[in-house]
Amino acid sequence: MDFLELLGLLLLVATGWLWFDSLKAREAAVAAAKAACRSEDLLLLDDTVAIARLRLVRDGDGALRIQRTYGFEYSDTGNDRHSGSVVMLGSRVLVINIRLRQGPVLTVVH
Repeated sequence: MDFLELLGLLLLVATGWLWFDSLKAREAAVAAAKAACRSEDLLLLDDTVAIARLRLVRDGDGALRIQRTYGFEYSDTGNDRHSGSVVMLGSRVLVINIRLRQGPVLTVVH
């Protein structure tokens, strides 16, 4: 196996790991958005989140981790749409942002 084949194999493995890790993080973000909406009597529209930002940041121990920001839409009456977001560090929820009925933004930090 020459260098290019090894490099290609490593790239393929890294891509597979990123894809699998992103699926786990997305599932956690959907669950967090559902729980936040349920606790405030809001409807999570489409029951899903969408990736808005992906970047590398350092965690509390100084290690590089992937931080993902997911956007979602919710409604308080079923007739309107509002935007919210979930910030994840790895598969851990950091912050959930939703606006409460014409009031301040509720930020839940875990």
